[in-house]
Amino acid sequence: MSENDHYMIDLKRLPLGTHSFDFQLDDDFFASLEKSEILNGNVVCKAMLNLREEDYQLNIAVHGTVFVVCDRCLDPMPLEIDDEQEIFSADEENDHMVNGQTVNLQWLAYEIVSINIPIVHSHQPGECNQQMELLLHDHLCDEPEPDEIND
Repeated sequence: MSENDHYMIDLKRLPLGTHSFDFQLDDDFFASLEKSEILNGNVVCKAMLNLREEDYQLNIAVHGTVFVVCDRCLDPMPLEIDDEQEIFSADEENDHMVNGQTVNLQWLAYEIVSINIPIVHSHQPGECNQQMELLLHDHLCDEPEPDEIND
């Protein structure tokens, strides 16, 4: 049995009713992912599953900090994550299910964390790496754009 198997919830073996699951996405988890923009982090995940005869409702809350690369200075920067999502089995697409019987809570939590990362991430003004700021300043182009010359 793999280390991540305890995040796989077998819906057919679980009794009907409400079930709660608490777990963390930690540095080891983020390091194991390929092509993830998240360098590392510590995110607490709480899932509440309401399993019924024909369907289920799943609430997943994530709260913590992840580190990504600053687009401006290329140093790691923290991002606070705090979100909650509801998932219904009656949704048209059940991408989070495996063979309609198993739900991967760890992957769902990761997806919720991922959608909370802004497209552009950079430090607050003045918090970037000072050496990189100087290099960027040295390479700034002060010449007007071609469109601005004709105006």
